[in-house]
Amino acid sequence: MARVQGKVAIVTGAAGGVGEADAILLASEGANVVITDINEEAGRAVAAKIGDAARFVKHDIASEDDWKRVIATAEEAFGGLDILVNNAAILIYGNIEDTDLATWQKINRVNSDGYFLGCHHGLAAMKKRGGGSIVNMSSMAGIGGVGSFCAYSASKGAVAAMTRSIAAHCRMNLYKIRCNSIHPDGIMTPMVAGLRGSMPKGKQSAVRVMDQKQMMARFAKPTDIANLVLFLASDESSFINGAEMRIDNGYLMWAD
Repeated sequence: MARVQGKVAIVTGAAGGVGEADAILLASEGANVVITDINEEAGRAVAAKIGDAARFVKHDIASEDDWKRVIATAEEAFGGLDILVNNAAILIYGNIEDTDLATWQKINRVNSDGYFLGCHHGLAAMKKRGGGSIVNMSSMAGIGGVGSFCAYSASKGAVAAMTRSIAAHCRMNLYKIRCNSIHPDGIMTPMVAGLRGSMPKGKQSAVRVMDQKQMMARFAKPTDIANLVLFLASDESSFINGAEMRIDNGYLMWAD
């Protein structure tokens, strides 16, 4: 217990799914948490569930002004920032032939630009505290190749590469700030569960069949990811920096 006692965290996309699990677990282990999401109603409900140790901010992660407000909330409400969990993302079907420029730019605006802005402003806030931990949610799609999700795969690959660059920069400058990426396979969240219904007819096979046997074998629960987030946020992982943490139950490739 109290593995992050007294630390201040920001968790994006925390109105549900993995972000909600992250925020609740960090708070249960002693952190004060700023919860952000574009879904205001659900985000406020999560903050209310946590209580006085949480604040909610409506947040478009691709907006630099929104990031400045989120960082200011962490500093004004809780005194600073020690932990940043970049979790919010969007997932849209599209292989290289199906994906148009507008879709490519939309996905990368959120999944790449949004994470850059979080790291850029979060690192500046952590320097004031003398250290911290950044946890970036990437994907196995950022390591392997997922033919059905071209722009998403590219955005998550960018997150992984940026994470390594930040880790090297912080080590070189003795900032005592660590930056690691997490690479899950499928996670049983509302975003994933709703994906099959939004895909073109005949393309649903790109998402694994969600019967009980398949879920047990190949889908993580949000709490599985949150446990790793907690470890990387805590001082227990003080010598882990620039790592790509696979959390995939040994499932190393997605079939199209």
